[in-house]
Amino acid sequence: MVPGAHPPFTHTAPVRDFLTVPLGAVPAAAWGALRPCPEFLFRHVGDSGKALLFVGRAESAAWPRMPAHGPVPQWWYGLVAYGLKDRLERLSSRHADPFAHPLSRWCVPRWVVEWGGGEALLHVPATDRAEALRFCDRLFGPADAPVPHTLEWLPGTPRERYLRQARELMAHIQRGDIYEVNYCTRRTAMAPHLDPFAAFARMWERHRPQFAAFHRWNGRFAICASPERFLAFAGDRVTGQPMKGTRPRSEDPARDRALAHELAHDPKERSENIMALDVMRNDLSRVAASGSVQVEALCAVQAHPRVHQMTSTVAARLRTGLTPIDAVRAAFPMASMTGAPKVRAMELIDAAEDQARGLYSGTLGYFAPDGTGDLNVVIRTLLHHAGTGLTALSTDSALTALSDPVQEWEECEV
Repeated sequence: MVPGAHPPFTHTAPVRDFLTVPLGAVPAAAWGALRPCPEFLFRHVGDSGKALLFVGRAESAAWPRMPAHGPVPQWWYGLVAYGLKDRLERLSSRHADPFAHPLSRWCVPRWVVEWGGGEALLHVPATDRAEALRFCDRLFGPADAPVPHTLEWLPGTPRERYLRQARELMAHIQRGDIYEVNYCTRRTAMAPHLDPFAAFARMWERHRPQFAAFHRWNGRFAICASPERFLAFAGDRVTGQPMKGTRPRSEDPARDRALAHELAHDPKERSENIMALDVMRNDLSRVAASGSVQVEALCAVQAHPRVHQMTSTVAARLRTGLTPIDAVRAAFPMASMTGAPKVRAMELIDAAEDQARGLYSGTLGYFAPDGTGDLNVVIRTLLHHAGTGLTALSTDSALTALSDPVQEWEECEV
């Protein structure tokens, strides 16, 4: 069995047969309709023009139950937290996650709303159809009035400590222990009155990030403005897209082109991106059919509404008998959020960082009965606990031999 692989799952619960109900062209969603739902996930898949909302829980498991051959026979949505690294490798962490996210948790939804091409579909078992249609009436009804929020952030890592830890990590790079490492800091606020539904609505209205997510697990919320994909699946094909390198967009066309050109030719950004690509290529080779791993795009600069981003793409075919979950376990945590070599980088990350990453650097995603699936990278994400009011915002910086710790600190602050 390949490293990270596990025996194929067998179904212990009956497969739910979903009907597909066309909803036609619908207005913008009123996210407050989700308030009564203790568990849900909204996921945007920007490059496909699609978005999906998974509502409720019919059953749950640590991992989706998948056959060794063919697509998963029902919808699954869920999360994988960064701390799963300790189960996949011989690693440990000094810190506890204050949000207490499960390491891996997946659910079969009660129903799914899918947007695409200006219209929406409802996927629902016949027994839940009436209730789901009533929910859709609320979802596409009047939206709540926006509520502004002001948060007072407390840094978990002061500037001088950040600079000291960054220089220590760079000393490991200079000694050849690692080539790159992703160093993360966190800011927290106590916000017992934060309305996560209004906060997500505001973010979604303004930015619509490529791989955005809105997740709830009881009192825990994730408002995720992620621009990065971890893995995508279509049949036996798996695609990874590590992202490293960002520049802002400009309203002036000439300046905008200059920023994109600058990003495309920046040696530091390219080296970070290529190292993350090499790690992911190696990870996927553990589960790929012989000779199927191919780099499809190297350091491609993509223009998004507010930023230019550098993304590479690597694809492979899964080896016979393996499932998408084997690919997730082989490639997790994603190379763009760890470093190279990955295991040594993660050891140094735990020694340097002042907090558990929890869901940050993890993934939120889904698998569909048509054999497709999409998992994002949980970055640019507000985590909120409704019970305690604890709210957290993490940022990260990729350190290489060419990094300037002061500049990296300033980028994190921005």
